[in-house]
Amino acid sequence: MFLSRLELDPGHPRARRDLGDPYEMHRTLARAFAPDPDTPPPRFLWRLEPTPVTQPSAVLLIQAETAANWGPIESLGGYAREIRGNKPLDLSHLVRPDGRYRFRLRANPTVTRDGKRHGLDREEEQLTWLSRQGEKWGFALRGCVRSASERIQSRQGTTGRRITLRAVLFEGALEATDADRMRAAVQNGLGHGKAWGLGLLSLARIAT
Repeated sequence: MFLSRLELDPGHPRARRDLGDPYEMHRTLARAFAPDPDTPPPRFLWRLEPTPVTQPSAVLLIQAETAANWGPIESLGGYAREIRGNKPLDLSHLVRPDGRYRFRLRANPTVTRDGKRHGLDREEEQLTWLSRQGEKWGFALRGCVRSASERIQSRQGTTGRRITLRAVLFEGALEATDADRMRAAVQNGLGHGKAWGLGLLSLARIAT
């Protein structure tokens, strides 16, 4: 796995467009993983980090199984103020049995009723959704806060259909209960809406 960090200039026209539309952001980032617009990129996850209003840059984290070629992004002339690319991420070393971690996750909590997917708006429902994800993917929450909840609008693929997603930012601590399943959660992301900057589970080990 590889982890990259980009600082974008919100004053750059294309960066401003991408920051306002997750679909366009995904299309731009895909240029680092595919040789041309007609080639589907391999799976990658990304997240727009929360930043103070006084900070002049917008920070993105991008995680992928393959190293990115950030040349096409650098060629956009001021789009990114800084690119820290392709830091190796060894999941077998990071995620250990019974390990404890600080985490951050921006995700789309949903429930399926009558064959349709519905977003969860209430905080207690969103936290319950995350607990269920932990049961499924081998971790247990050891403290969590929902620090942001908002609706994001974008469009879906080549159809251009407008969609609205609930994006929730979770932060806190968790413990690995099944290291193999938890590695899969980090590698594949959690929940739906991954192309729109959701699902990336970031971990930092807590020293014991």
